Amino acid sequence: MRIGDAAAAAGTTPRALRFYEQRGLMPPPARTAAGQREYAPGDVARLRLIRRLLAQGLTVEDLRECADRLHVLLEAAHPPCAAGGIVDRRVAALDAEISRLTRLRDALAGPASP
Repeated sequence: MRIGDAAAAAGTTPRALRFYEQRGLMPPPARTAAGQREYAPGDVARLRLIRRLLAQGLTVEDLRECADRLHVLLEAAHPPCAAGGIVDRRVAALDAEISRLTRLRDALAGPASP
């Protein structure tokens, strides 16, 4: 299938799909004789997985670290969220950001009235 069809099937845009390819999250696609990208159902499944992991709070950089192992998540009967170390680091970063934002909110709110 062509890039527009693959992107639509995964709930994204052709521009996002090209971005994921440029960042190494998607392997280079097969090409037609005319040079157009051709995607297989497995490519669409990988793209859906990438979108799901990004929606769960991982970043493109997080996924770049394990891009060569994303196929394992696709092949698992009950895929885990992602590689443990990456998830642990992301959770720690989110906890730190929540703490920072809580302090900021408390500072802006000032002393609580009784």
